[in-house]
Amino acid sequence: MTTPRTTPEHDGIRLGLRANLAQFSLLVLVNALVGGMLGQERTVLPLLAEDVFHLSAYTSALTYILAFGATKAVTNFFAGTWSDRFGRKPVLIAGWLIALPVPAMLAWGPTWGWIIAANVLLGINQGLTWSTTVIMKIDLVGPGRRGLAMGFNEAAGYVAVAVTAMATGAIADRAGLRPEPFLLGAAYVVLALGLSTLAVRETRGHARFEAARHITPAGSEHHAELTTGQVARLTSLSDRALSAASQAGMVNNLNDALAWGIFPLIFAAQGLSIAQIGVLAALYPAVWGAGQMLTGWWSDHIGRKHLITAGMLLQAAAIGLVALGSTFGVWAAAQILLGVGTALVYPTLLAVIGDVAHPAWRARAVGVYRLWRDGGFAVGALLAGVLADLYGLTPALWAIAALTAASGLLVAVRMYETRPPHAIPAGDPGRG
Repeated sequence: MTTPRTTPEHDGIRLGLRANLAQFSLLVLVNALVGGMLGQERTVLPLLAEDVFHLSAYTSALTYILAFGATKAVTNFFAGTWSDRFGRKPVLIAGWLIALPVPAMLAWGPTWGWIIAANVLLGINQGLTWSTTVIMKIDLVGPGRRGLAMGFNEAAGYVAVAVTAMATGAIADRAGLRPEPFLLGAAYVVLALGLSTLAVRETRGHARFEAARHITPAGSEHHAELTTGQVARLTSLSDRALSAASQAGMVNNLNDALAWGIFPLIFAAQGLSIAQIGVLAALYPAVWGAGQMLTGWWSDHIGRKHLITAGMLLQAAAIGLVALGSTFGVWAAAQILLGVGTALVYPTLLAVIGDVAHPAWRARAVGVYRLWRDGGFAVGALLAGVLADLYGLTPALWAIAALTAASGLLVAVRMYETRPPHAIPAGDPGRG
């Protein structure tokens, strides 16, 4: 095996949650604002497509998710590469600059084309900012706290999605679908850009510090000197854990596209009010977000693979329950179950990437994984829309539930356990 090296340029850098608590907490706040930008659309935009722009076909109504998902997926890949080349902070700031016009375009765009364009910019924003906050937190905490770090990161983002979805639903119920609900997003952009520019510090040095001490098993292909093409091949196909995580991430976000674009239309068709739809739209990411603080920590202690398998199977059951339901109570239970399943999966998949990838190419591996994962938004928008148009909503839901169950079984068969042995020192109660 290779011998870990130390160099003077790394002096003064420490890995761990406790050693970097101030910057870690700041990045948690920044990622909450990233999630809030997404949450401003969750309740309002599906209704806007139907009520304001009169898009009746499900495929047409879901074009904004397709635009968002495809753009975000591609941007994720470049975010990882650029973070290695230029540093994490410049990529983060660029993401927030691109988001500046998005709330205004959503609030006052005169045609559906403006909404699509806003979602292209939002996809770039989310790809740059969310990817970078993930990479920066992994940089800071080191190998022993990856699950916990990803739990906090994803919890902050998706709790903010939930809170903003509920808030915009309540605002829309009182003031209308536009422009008032999107003023929250405008405030989020300004605050996040200021924090990212003035308070966030570069973390690429922490990754180099860890790489200098990283021990690679003899004969492993997971060494430091890999090209971007080799990293993409490992993450997508040849490494059993990385590739299993990539496909599960894609199916997970396919389900999120379903919850985002189709569920509100189902609820509205049964006569639920905008406020009730807002509550249901918030329940799923609220449970998902809050649960990740536990599941990320849990995966550091018991491992990744079984939590991911269980989470995908729970998601499949939740989608089936939505297909069977017709009342607010049943759908609320389904949203909670979907949130629990996603909480088991989401931070754990990112922890798998951090476990397997060498620190020298970890940012690129995160980018490739997130390319596949967020490609699920585009695949989900197309698949759900086409199936719903051809066969109706209920068969579409059952087809996607079956696909989700198959994804979980694939993880059970293909993925090996990646949690580092002895990652958490004896007697350590969970602090880095």
